[in-house]
Amino acid sequence: MAPDHREIYREHADQYQLLVAREDYQHNLPRALNRMLPLQGAHVVELGAGTGRLTCMLAPRVETGLALDASQPMLEVAAARLKQSGHQNWWTAVADHRRLPVGDQVADVVIAGWSICYLVAWNAQTWQAEVEQSLAEMKRALRPGGILIILETLGTGHETPHRPELLAAYYTLLEEMGFFSTWIRTDYQFKSVQEAAELTGFFFGEDLADRVVREKLVVLPECTGIWRLTRL
Repeated sequence: MAPDHREIYREHADQYQLLVAREDYQHNLPRALNRMLPLQGAHVVELGAGTGRLTCMLAPRVETGLALDASQPMLEVAAARLKQSGHQNWWTAVADHRRLPVGDQVADVVIAGWSICYLVAWNAQTWQAEVEQSLAEMKRALRPGGILIILETLGTGHETPHRPELLAAYYTLLEEMGFFSTWIRTDYQFKSVQEAAELTGFFFGEDLADRVVREKLVVLPECTGIWRLTRL
């Protein structure tokens, strides 16, 4: 049985944070974002903030930020991490991707990390309309010249990009809408094979956990796609 991500986001935020803390051990993502985004002095709106993976990465570099997520338990972890790090320039709020609680043209950067994909996965018949509504909201929040960034998986356990079949049409839609796309490696590094199996099984399922054990993987490859669009 595949893991229930809705349940994970509602009830297992702490364990989810243990997993994502192991990703991108080579720090490729912050380097890529620094090249793409005008972060100094920027006002940022983040969708799908979760436990603060991007939030805590961006907080030292930007002027202000608003971290949005549908899960209050996930945001509580993010808020605690921000408080612990001493950053007081970010706020959190529960929100739906399709109805952002922000005014028009308030952000220099709007970024969504690994979350719009669920509008596809959880809305099989209407996913395109759901995605387009979310993108319209993201564009509404952007100032002219602002940058919209979407991050999504291009294959867990793959060393080169491997578009999940479920998300392939969504990625094609982004490119048809004018997004520039690139990709980076954001590999996981675990403390042990046992930890790797436990955390990958928890979120990705037993098939991947079995592979981790069979191949004794402490480093698990991950490809991450980055889609970028500048608001005219």
